[in-house]
Amino acid sequence: MSCLSMTGSFRGLRVVRPLPVRMANIQTVNRRGDVVRTRSLRLLSGRSLDLLLLLGSVLSPAVSARTAVAEDWPGWRGPRGDGTSLESQVPVHWNGTNGEHVRWKTRLPGTGHSSPIVWRQSIFLTACDEGSGARLLLKVDAATGAIQWQTEVLKAPLEKRHPLNNCASGTPLTDGQRVFVTFLEPDFSSDSEATPGNLVVAAYDFAGHLLWSVKPGRFSSVHGFCSSPVLFEDLVIVNGDHDGDGYIVALDRESGATVWKQQRPHNTRSYVTPIIRRIGDRTQMVLSGSKCVASYDPKDGTLHWIIEGPTEQFVASLVYNGSLLFLTAGFPERHILAIRPDGRGDVTDTHIVWRTTKACSYVPSPAVVDKYFLVAADNGIASCYEADSGRLLWMERLGKQYSASLLVANGLVYFLDDDGVTKVVRPGKQLEVVAENPLGEPCRATPAISGGQIYLRGTEHLFSIGP
Repeated sequence: MSCLSMTGSFRGLRVVRPLPVRMANIQTVNRRGDVVRTRSLRLLSGRSLDLLLLLGSVLSPAVSARTAVAEDWPGWRGPRGDGTSLESQVPVHWNGTNGEHVRWKTRLPGTGHSSPIVWRQSIFLTACDEGSGARLLLKVDAATGAIQWQTEVLKAPLEKRHPLNNCASGTPLTDGQRVFVTFLEPDFSSDSEATPGNLVVAAYDFAGHLLWSVKPGRFSSVHGFCSSPVLFEDLVIVNGDHDGDGYIVALDRESGATVWKQQRPHNTRSYVTPIIRRIGDRTQMVLSGSKCVASYDPKDGTLHWIIEGPTEQFVASLVYNGSLLFLTAGFPERHILAIRPDGRGDVTDTHIVWRTTKACSYVPSPAVVDKYFLVAADNGIASCYEADSGRLLWMERLGKQYSASLLVANGLVYFLDDDGVTKVVRPGKQLEVVAENPLGEPCRATPAISGGQIYLRGTEHLFSIGP
């Protein structure tokens, strides 16, 4: 039996100390069941850890395993798109007002609500210089906080937007070689009417050089723009729900060419980033938005199933616990749904397991940990449900207002409120606050976890929290 070195890697996970490994042949099977590729991979020993690694960022449900592995944080809500970290050494206590466990603090140019993403020692995030209209991509050194470079993706008028939105709200994405960003290029600027324009998707290398830039569709919303891309195999997938001819588009990640484009129903603005999971014999890309909840095949955009409603507009991403999908939304009505994902066609009346309209979140995405489902409502109310039954276990005020989505690490859930205070909660039948951590700066962005650090984006600074 051999060992992975400290610099070995496996699909976005980094080994931080030597671990025993074994060899295995991994087969890729197409939709007909034919083997199209066989690869030899080194797997960490231990059946549960092997399973986690094999499922990877696309196929894993929320998990509570403890590992000695450091993960990259390559896109919105991390490697699984659900806010979960598999790292075992994640900070629980810090204080940004006195510098306790603050490794560094870097002032950022412009404004932005996008989350930082992390690959090895590189951090990427977007910003907008509202004075010039420049939309920016930045690279920050994870060890020191130094801004290594910034590049102008485009320069355009500022779009009309909701007071809680921003011109740099879409979180970038990386595959370890390229960084993908999305912005709106409005036709004009206005404070009173929607500002239609082109959705721009661009790819850069890690040195900041432009690889490609495309405009795969139009976009218009009185609330502004936000779309965070996701990766599936060789595709970069972008949600284009808006007040027009809505769509989801898949681009070739090497060239930016459109591979498929799926029209969306109802043509109503929403801002949901999809999650992708292997469920049964199907790979499902699931998102809410445009007056529905829907599952698509990410290979070609074909529809698996759809639920009409339960409301008009959506922001929060769904989460999955291995048996049920969980949704929280929205506007004008608020709902939480637990959904069986094994349907076909219209499953509006058959696949909703439980629902509630109490303390639902609109913007913050929820979390699922073991048998618990947790939500941070926009108005500061947090709640914990029994995931399988929907039984409410507790509901308490934790903050004044929430915009950031929940994080999960070591079985704990991180609630970051707009004032910059993070409360760390242990899920259970009763509320247990393990820690309360002030940052000293307002926050709107969802944090990232990588290499034993938490990266928090405030309204002015990027913070690295760690020992």
